[in-house]
Order: sequence, then structure tokens, then C-alpha cells
Amino acid sequence: MTQVKQPQALTRFILLLMTSAIAATAANLYYSQPILPLIADEFNLAGSELGSIPAFAQFGYAFALLFISPLGDSIVRRRLIGFLSCLLVLASAVAVLSPNLTVLLCAVFFIGVSANITQQLIPFAASLVSSEQKGATLGTLMMGLTIGILLSRTLSGFVGEQFGWRSVFIMSASLAVLFGVLLRMYLPTNKPLANLGYLQLIKSTLALLKTHKSLKIYTLAGAFWFAAFNVLWATLAIYVSDAPFNYNAQEAGLFGVIALAGVIGAKSSGKWVNTLGSKKLVMMVLLIAALGFVITGVFIGNLIALIVGIILIDFAIFSAQVANQVRVFSINPAAQSRINGLYMLGYYLGGAIGSVAGVKAYALYQWPGVVLVSILFILLSSLFNFVAKK
Repeated sequence: MTQVKQPQALTRFILLLMTSAIAATAANLYYSQPILPLIADEFNLAGSELGSIPAFAQFGYAFALLFISPLGDSIVRRRLIGFLSCLLVLASAVAVLSPNLTVLLCAVFFIGVSANITQQLIPFAASLVSSEQKGATLGTLMMGLTIGILLSRTLSGFVGEQFGWRSVFIMSASLAVLFGVLLRMYLPTNKPLANLGYLQLIKSTLALLKTHKSLKIYTLAGAFWFAAFNVLWATLAIYVSDAPFNYNAQEAGLFGVIALAGVIGAKSSGKWVNTLGSKKLVMMVLLIAALGFVITGVFIGNLIALIVGIILIDFAIFSAQVANQVRVFSINPAAQSRINGLYMLGYYLGGAIGSVAGVKAYALYQWPGVVLVSILFILLSSLFNFVAKK
């Protein structure tokens, strides 16, 4: 029923193509955020209605993690990625032509679903390299993911402001066509590792949490540090808009450029994981993250301290993610897509919890509350990492 070994090698060109496609695809989850005021003006939307647009993209992404990601183990991945690319083009085209909010929400939901291309490419690449190469490979892929997340808002804001919000979705569709064709042409053809029907596949996905205790531990560790990360980013704009900073939205957005330090962390940690091991590396970078939060808390209102803290936190969180995914993908090579889907779903839910907790903490206790909640999440993550076997 299963065959673990993959015959194809991952060339530098294919790795670069995958990394670029991941950046372009992940960006779709964040394109709508900077252009929300433009959409509001055209459709006459209130704040609650407007907030549903990025939310529906995230709902679609979460849906795909549970119900689409497992298909990577039973369908030729190149074919599945091709289907998702077509879906992304179609959904983006519907967004361009949307006459009202209802149609736009349907479009962004399926844009979120099709962004699952990212979570097909990551396990695909991991399956094409040896265990010694996984760290460096995942580091490169995470670099693409980070760039896509961080630069998506800047690109979308510029295009939307210059050419209108619909042009952002034209750009999305164009990139989807480009990378869809390139991936179809150059991705190797893998042999599916599981011979299961769809319902069996979904059932087996949920059963993996029972079968592999380590998956629960790694997922909880990742969920808690990603919660801490989102506590920071959900409240940062609010924090710097108050005295003594008094930054406007555009100035607050520049902190995303500082976060590019996370790209360096993701790339370099891929080399360290083979030397130090995932468990030790994760523990080290979580200490760095805690230090970053402490610095921002001790020197409240200090711009230099805030910048240093953000650099340390982003470096640490993306480094931890690479190290964690190396051990996640080593659990069961025959179920990498299903395992990755479960792990990323837990990771995503952790981030959502962190965002809610962060906003609440800031409302009650201002920035000291944010720092304390973040450190609590880091401590919980460290606890689960401590009990992990490797």
C-alpha cells in the first residue's frame, strides 16, 4: 500500500521554482488587507462587514488544511497543484468581477482554499530529499513563505492605490497562471504513497493524532510559540499608534520590513538543525524569543528596544518553525501531506488564539500585558518541546 522512497531528486532550479511559487501563493491570504478601505468605499461597507473579507480567506485556508492537504498522499501532487492553480485563477477572476460583497466573500474563500498549493509544495519538497538535506531545504522554502507573507501587504497596497482594488486580484490571477504553468512543466511526477479513498483518507488523517503522540507534542509546541508571535503582531499597530510613538498606519506598516529578519532565521536554522538537533535548536531559539519580549517590556516606549525585540522574536519563531517541521516530516514519510495538514491546522489555530489573547491583554493591561501573555505562551511551548523525544 505504501512506498516510502522517492526516485526523483530535488534540483536547485526546482527548489527555486517551489520557493518562488510558495511566496506568490501565500501572499494571496494577505492581499485583501491593505485594500479593505478601497473595497469599503465602492461597496459602502461597515467595519464588521469589511472584516469578513480577510476572515473568509483564512476560513478557506483552514478548510483546505483539513480537507485538501491529505489528498497529497493519494493523488499525484503535480496534478493536485495544477487543479489548485486553476481554482486560484478562477477565484481571483470572480473577485475581479464581483458586483457585491456576497460574491467577493465566495471568491476570497476559494482563494484561501487554493492557497493550499503552499502546503502541497512543502511536503512534496521534503519527500524528494534525504533526512540530512531536509533542514536546509525547509529553510529555503520557509524563506519564500516569509517573503510572501511580509511583502504581500506592501505590494497589494501599492497596486490597489495606483490601479484600484480589482487590479490586485488581476495580479493574483496572472501570477497563478504563470506559476501554474511552470509547476506543471517542471515539477517531477511522484508516486502517491497511500492508496485510499477520500473518506478513508480523511478518517486516517484524524487517526494520525491518536497513532503518533509525537505529532501532538510538536503541534502543541508550535501552536503556542505561534500564539506568542501573533500576540505581538495583533497589537503592535495599536501600541505604536499611541504615545510616545504616535505613528500612523503607513508608518506602523514599516515594522513589517524589520520582520524580514525572520527570513534570515528561517534560512540559517535549516543548517543548524542537523548539527544541534531539532529539540535543542527549538529550545535555544525560544529563549531568544523570550529575551526579545522581555526587552520590549523592560524598555517600554523605546523605539530601538522595540526594533531589537522584533528582530529577535521573528528570527526565533521562524527558526523554530523550520526545526519543528523537520521532525514533523520524519514521523511517517508515507503520510507527510496528512501530517503536515494537521500540524499546520494546529499552528494556525494557535495563531488565532494568540491574536485574540493579545488584543484582550492590551485592552486590559496595555503593553506589559502583551509581554506577559507572550512569555506565558513561550513557556508553554518550551514545556512541550522539553517532553519531546527529539
